Amino acid sequence: MTKLIKRVIIESPFTGDLIRNIEYAKIALTDSIINHEEAAIAFHLLYPQVLDDSIKVERTCGLLMSKLWLFAADLVAVYHDFGISNGMQESIDYANKLNIQVEYRRILKESN
Repeated sequence: MTKLIKRVIIESPFTGDLIRNIEYAKIALTDSIINHEEAAIAFHLLYPQVLDDSIKVERTCGLLMSKLWLFAADLVAVYHDFGISNGMQESIDYANKLNIQVEYRRILKESN
């Protein structure tokens, strides 16, 4: 029997220390794909490449589009070594309303 691969949305901090948070999101995405064998996506890595987070309408659009993907997700993996941002909490709350499993993960040996 083949193992069912979960569709997972990755949540990790984005705002703040962008260099650190982008690298952390990449590590989180890799952890999900390799160590948990999940079909994972991190919208906060993808959307800022084409949408400008400093432009309110583009930020709002990106947040809405990522929320729509929750309807197809099996799990939201929250990587929280650096805390939970307002945007992350909004996604967690929405996932909870949709009864989508939320799993909290840490991947760093020592967290700040």
